[in-house]
Amino acid sequence: MSARSGFSAQTLAVLAALCAQPSQWRHGYALARQTGLKSGTLYPILIRLADRGLVEACWQDEPQPGRPRRHLYRLTTDGLAAVALAGAALAGAALAGAALADPAEPTTRPGARTRRGVPARAVP
Repeated sequence: MSARSGFSAQTLAVLAALCAQPSQWRHGYALARQTGLKSGTLYPILIRLADRGLVEACWQDEPQPGRPRRHLYRLTTDGLAAVALAGAALAGAALAGAALADPAEPTTRPGARTRRGVPARAVP
């Protein structure tokens, strides 16, 4: 992919999850489940996005009894704009890549073998 959005794939996953309900506050555990990211990846991303002003964060006002307070996150208007720009850049790059690919040409050379010596299949 030649065009870059300025965000990693993991950051784009977090932004996409937040963009699904941009005005709703989301807690990190729900974002981790939705994106499949581990906490060691997710929370640094959320901190960086908050530092850039793309995400706002706050503590939960009224936690459920017996549960600790949660940190909540949602996109800012700048965050929504960044998601729109990143989406446009990624869509353009995907279209450019699709235009360059020739579906009639196999992706493996004739006689290619995998690591285990099994003949590789050409993908149409």
